[in-house]
Amino acid sequence: MNPLLDTAAECPDFAAFRAEHVAPAIDELLADAEAALEHAVSPAVPADCDSLSRVLDVPVERLRRAWGMVVHLQAVADTPALRDAHAQALPRITDFHTRLGADRRLFAKVKVVAESPAAAGLPPARRKALADALRDFRLGGAELDGLARERFTTIQARMAELSQQFGKNLLDATDDYELYVDPAAMAGVPAHVVEAATADAHAHGRDAARLTLHAPCLVPVLQYAESRALRETIYRANHMLASEFGPAAWDNTAVMRELVHLRDEEARLLGYESYAQLALVPKMARTPPTVERFIADATGRARPHAERDLAGLRRFATEQLGLAELEPWDRTFASEKLRQHRFAFGSDELQQYFTEPQVLLGLFELIEALFDVSVRPATAAVWHDSVRFFELHRAGQRVAGFYLDLYARPGKQSGAWMDETRSRWRRPDGRGLQRPLAHLVCNFAPPRAGRPALLSHDDVITLFHEFGHGLHHMLTQVDELAVSGIAGVEWDAAELPSQFMENFCWEWPVLQRLTAHVDTGQPLPRDLFEKLLAARHFQRGLHVLRGCEYAAFDLRLHSESGAADRIQAIADEVNREIAVLRNPPFMRYPNAFSHLFDGGYAAGYYGYAWAEVLSADAFAAFEEAGLFDRETGRRWREQVLETGGSRSTLESFVAFRGREPRIDAWLRHQGMA
Repeated sequence: MNPLLDTAAECPDFAAFRAEHVAPAIDELLADAEAALEHAVSPAVPADCDSLSRVLDVPVERLRRAWGMVVHLQAVADTPALRDAHAQALPRITDFHTRLGADRRLFAKVKVVAESPAAAGLPPARRKALADALRDFRLGGAELDGLARERFTTIQARMAELSQQFGKNLLDATDDYELYVDPAAMAGVPAHVVEAATADAHAHGRDAARLTLHAPCLVPVLQYAESRALRETIYRANHMLASEFGPAAWDNTAVMRELVHLRDEEARLLGYESYAQLALVPKMARTPPTVERFIADATGRARPHAERDLAGLRRFATEQLGLAELEPWDRTFASEKLRQHRFAFGSDELQQYFTEPQVLLGLFELIEALFDVSVRPATAAVWHDSVRFFELHRAGQRVAGFYLDLYARPGKQSGAWMDETRSRWRRPDGRGLQRPLAHLVCNFAPPRAGRPALLSHDDVITLFHEFGHGLHHMLTQVDELAVSGIAGVEWDAAELPSQFMENFCWEWPVLQRLTAHVDTGQPLPRDLFEKLLAARHFQRGLHVLRGCEYAAFDLRLHSESGAADRIQAIADEVNREIAVLRNPPFMRYPNAFSHLFDGGYAAGYYGYAWAEVLSADAFAAFEEAGLFDRETGRRWREQVLETGGSRSTLESFVAFRGREPRIDAWLRHQGMA
């Protein structure tokens, strides 16, 4: 049986999946979708929402769900066979969706529905879905003719191929890197990291410690290694990934150049002056000047704080560490030493309290207290034996499910993300309500030697962040597929529920529930919490300014004429204009900037800071009413999480907060009030 074709099962059979399932499943599903499109645009199907949805949405959703499974597995369990199968199917998938999004016959039929007298009486979610559909048809090239239309289709196919190549190059370059050192050379690095590196080397037949560029190894080496030479080696390797400094086959330079060229051409075909102008049409900010002003305002507020942060770091490095010149590979190390000196605790000391089982227990208790749902372990087929499955229940009814894939491993992309397996939908084919399923993916260090995995406080924040995305997807009460959960939400507002959840990681009542020392089982002591809280704004000026730098680079890259041919030059110029820390000449961060080239954030990276303003103001409602106030939690759930993309984020925010957003809470949370 082919698990990609099994739509009757409540959960996909990930364990049964094999790369050879991809081709025959895509053949069948594409044929069904093609036939459905032809039927939908024929006179036999009336121009009304229910008829079109029943005929077309059902087979297209089935195709999307199967392809989503393939894409997900390539991200978390990559193999050469799966990569080849994905590459073979990708052009066909891209071609179909490009043609579907630009089909004039279907566009005309949807316009008839939207402009009919009956449209005014449709439910709000359906009216929003129709408005979004008309906009997306126009952005998808439905109004193009002749050669322009053909070129647009070619561009879509090539961009999909290039994005896949970018991610593949970065994953291969990361997985390929290894450095064997004597464990004694890792002086200062936490013992559990040294033990893991030593065990890894032994598994590779070497009597040494094996260092990689995966976060559980990379971060503590840069943070704690006393050896300056070791820090430099690892730092250089990490910041030259997928560039001209490594194997030519993994160099992303040409991939980026062509992608930016094609994005610019796409925009001009559709009548826009730049890709940024095109990309901002469906976002809250709407226009590049709005984003420019937002970045400039944040930069101006952050710079004085960043300058003080840097001056303090340099002074400490010189006086306490004997580092007359603070090199790039010294910054993380010196910052950790300064944190310990100033606040009398180290990140490793704190990590002993964040055992993964206790963190999950505390997180689930918080969700249950605020949002009137319970989280229950459940059984489902998974893609790796470390992956777990849970269900959300309310009032005795199952409302959603999610997979939790927490640990880094070879063949798994770096970073953290939430993605959907299936969305809530009142199916038009008589099969009733389809419940949402989500993937929550992180890259934490796995448990070792019978001890639970230990998370850093940053790891905990990451977990809460992704769970916020998951709640947005899973708790929706919208039955219209196109605007259910995260679908239809403006891209620059998509981070609102995720960044909202991060705030709880700084609250004493929450941390008491999240912590249990790995040896004693005792919760986080109050004095250590106070030190953590005092350190919350540590180097926040530098942090905010770095986000401004990346956002400005992204916007310039997708706004300026000729930017494709000077990507690194723009990165260097923006660094000089905005940052207080100079990037070293060998740094090639654009070559590993997955958000822009393989993650959908092109001309949208500013959205992280944009959504932070919204999330801080939203969380202030809990600060005012009480952290566990059920009424405030109910309003957040009903007015933001449950509404999904069925209305604008601004409408949802105002419904929750009673007013439009203000910047005050964000400045306070950043220590810049």
